[in-house]
Amino acid sequence: MIQLSQAAKIEIERLRSKQQPNVLVRLAVKPGGCSDLFYDMSFDKIVQEGDRTFEVSGLQVLVDNQSLQYLNGLILDYSEDLMGGGFRFHNPQAVTTCSCGNSFSITQDFIVHS
Repeated sequence: MIQLSQAAKIEIERLRSKQQPNVLVRLAVKPGGCSDLFYDMSFDKIVQEGDRTFEVSGLQVLVDNQSLQYLNGLILDYSEDLMGGGFRFHNPQAVTTCSCGNSFSITQDFIVHS
């Protein structure tokens, strides 16, 4: 379903260590951005109704049902370059991706329902 690179896992754990205890990683897809949809990653202590919890590389990841259809097959990576570090989203369902890497579009034909 969702995969994390070792670099992404290390960076998430580093960021999580600065949060309140027992927070979970939340991945979501929201409308907006330059290509119709964008990825949102945050920390959350509350599991909402309709959330699914996945164990990914030893981390508990929350995904709401609406976002889940857009995230199947997602590989989340982290890398640093001359401009600084950032998460990179590699989504096999995306048909276009903005140069920022956080915004994408998809056709309904490619949505994989879980």
